[in-house]
Amino acid sequence: MTLFERFDEADVQKLVADYPLAWVCGGGAADMEASLLPLIGVYDEQGALIELIGHLMRSNPLHAALVADPRATILFRGPDSYVSPEHAGVRDWGPTWNYAQVKVRAAVHFDDPLTEPSLELLIDAMEMGRLQPWSKEELGERYRGMLGRIIGFRATVSELTGKFKLGQDEGKETLAAILGTLPDQATVAWMRRFNRGRS
Repeated sequence: MTLFERFDEADVQKLVADYPLAWVCGGGAADMEASLLPLIGVYDEQGALIELIGHLMRSNPLHAALVADPRATILFRGPDSYVSPEHAGVRDWGPTWNYAQVKVRAAVHFDDPLTEPSLELLIDAMEMGRLQPWSKEELGERYRGMLGRIIGFRATVSELTGKFKLGQDEGKETLAAILGTLPDQATVAWMRRFNRGRS
């Protein structure tokens, strides 16, 4: 395991919660279909990701692909940023790119009764903390028509890998310089998370 592959369940939970829009890929290498879909994580008592709940349009080609073969690869991409020698304050230092990613292998199971609960989970997660949270009731009669065109699904996780390349290999002075000059504050926050006690 490399330095950048060391992470824990809390890191996965935060990445999935903060960056829920993931690539869901299925259908095999030859006729792969892929769509960006917002997903909500389900975790066990130890905090490990065990399922992802989502929905998609029945007309989406990914739906047919996953009905034929439920195996999916799901790709979460967190913050990322180009890091220049200017940020590091060292001219003989090679530029790099910092990023966070999680790859999930899962079996996708479509479920009509899950459609409405999957929407409610997503709406609650996305509207939480807003001054005027939106609710599906505000759509009125349109809601039922829209509901018929989508289907909920549960993706059961079989394997999870990740890579969090966030400056863990930098010396303290270089790390401090990058944290102080990198304009992307989302990447900076994740760099601080993975360099606790060093920054």
